[in-house]
Amino acid sequence: MYDLQLTGVGKTYPDGTVAVSDFDLVVEPGEFVAFLGPSGCGKSTTLRMIAGFEAISNGDILIKGKNVSTTPPEKRPTSMIFQNYALFPHMTVRQNIGFGLDVKGLSAADKKAKVDRIMDMFGLSEFADRKADRLSGGQRQRIALARGLVVEPDILLLDEPLGALDANLRRVIQNELKLLQRELGITFVFVTHAQSEALGLSDRIVVMNRGRVEQIGTPHEVYAAPATEFVARFIGSNAIIEGVNPTVEGEMASVDTAFGRIRGRYAASMASDAVVLAAIPAEAMRIQPASAAAGIGENRLHGTVSMKHAVGSVGHFKVDLDGRQSVDVQTSTDNEVLMQLAIGDAVVVDCPSDRVTLVGQG
Repeated sequence: MYDLQLTGVGKTYPDGTVAVSDFDLVVEPGEFVAFLGPSGCGKSTTLRMIAGFEAISNGDILIKGKNVSTTPPEKRPTSMIFQNYALFPHMTVRQNIGFGLDVKGLSAADKKAKVDRIMDMFGLSEFADRKADRLSGGQRQRIALARGLVVEPDILLLDEPLGALDANLRRVIQNELKLLQRELGITFVFVTHAQSEALGLSDRIVVMNRGRVEQIGTPHEVYAAPATEFVARFIGSNAIIEGVNPTVEGEMASVDTAFGRIRGRYAASMASDAVVLAAIPAEAMRIQPASAAAGIGENRLHGTVSMKHAVGSVGHFKVDLDGRQSVDVQTSTDNEVLMQLAIGDAVVVDCPSDRVTLVGQG
């Protein structure tokens, strides 16, 4: 039995605006699933429909096999954590965490025991009697998580809960969140527009665009094998090169481009007259000085360096391909020869065909 099942779920507003269209998804018990996409793609609307805060226009939502499509939020076995945490500033930490238990009719002793246990788990015991608005962003985020989990939901729904944190604290909380989810074994459905969060935390990613699902897969599948043009452009840092005249060769295919024939894995069947896009990851490319390029690397591109900078251990190059297109290349700063390349130097870039994905345009 799935923890969560969405079948043909959609949301259309009275003015005819379609926020979510034909959303299908099944989530296994204990899975960490991320909804990823740009602002306005429908990911938060979908999360609110699962929680019951937004009525669905069509389809069905099942939690542990029970249809909850018309069940009010307070009667669904879910908890939701919002970006702004939605804490009560006039309440203490203990009161905020215990708020969700008030409607369950627990005895005072049972409620205190549950709150004490989860405060200890989150390192909040010493702040139990402080007002929530007097604590740091990271502490407030932990209070929100504790409040969501103390009611022991079947599914925890998180709507960009790390968006208000600074970069360093966000990384800390990301690590804590994944460890906590593994420890508790609770199904997490997490909404984010940050690729690093989705790729680093989730078991599977649902990539959304304009209310529709573009691709569902593991972080590696979505990153390394984009299924659509949108995913190829949205995830990672891919060079996108247009090609024509696709020729299928077993599990691989090749296309003609303005820079020569490019070969790679293909994401779907391709008509002979189709326009095909080759997605080439920046970190999969090898860059060499044109004067020293050795071997016959696959998918060779010739150009000149138009930009170079380093961020930590990663060297970033932008290579201009005969003034018609630029591609990004990433390499290690440990390679002193490459880091000596200067703006205007002629270079050769190549990439193994098994790292190139061919997808249809549009």
